[in-house]
Amino acid sequence: MIDLLTSAEAWAALLTLTALEIVLGIDNVIFLSVIVSRIPAPQAKRARQIGLLLALVFRIVLLSILVWLIGLTEPVVTIKSVGFSWRDIILIAGGLFLIGKATHEIHAEVEAGEQGDDSVPRASAFFWVIVQIIVIDMVFSLDSIITAIGMAQDLEIMIAAVVIACVIMYVSSGPVARFVAEHPTTKMLALAFLVLIGVALVADGFKFHIPRGYIYFAILFAAAVEFFNVLAKRNRRKAAK
Repeated sequence: MIDLLTSAEAWAALLTLTALEIVLGIDNVIFLSVIVSRIPAPQAKRARQIGLLLALVFRIVLLSILVWLIGLTEPVVTIKSVGFSWRDIILIAGGLFLIGKATHEIHAEVEAGEQGDDSVPRASAFFWVIVQIIVIDMVFSLDSIITAIGMAQDLEIMIAAVVIACVIMYVSSGPVARFVAEHPTTKMLALAFLVLIGVALVADGFKFHIPRGYIYFAILFAAAVEFFNVLAKRNRRKAAK
């Protein structure tokens, strides 16, 4: 441990891996912000806390069983000479879940007919939010850790990077969720991001890798445009008063 603390290489690996984990955690934050927007604020806050705690636990557990995790990349099913591993199957299923969930939410927003889950008991709504968070946390954690394994050789560095990234995700999730709740147009944009991320996960599962840099650039560009739209709308309201 002392060798790691005094090693410049270890610190460089920690910084690099932490940055990577933060970027890969953007998916989690967006999903959490959207999924908790349909339940009351106190429950939404608790759901975010549970979701991020589960994200941290899943990542640390996966890091602790690296041998088993690496085994998930071995083909278990072959279709027309293309081998699919458990990782591929999980990514495809998770991607389809994201696409389906985001599409359903977009339909609800456009139709404006499911505005409230008033017909659904709050306890039941909270339970289903947690279930969905668990499902997507597992997918994002698996993708995140397998992507990050090659970045560092020491388990301590990996766990430290994951913990730091999850703390930053926790700090940022609240403001992001509030912003999405206060500006309905940003929710539609976030849902479109989830469709995009879902497509990328499915493509990865089918061995067609879409560089994450392209996806994150598209998200950043669209978010910047939406930010200026929100700013312009706010300024117009002030000028009209």
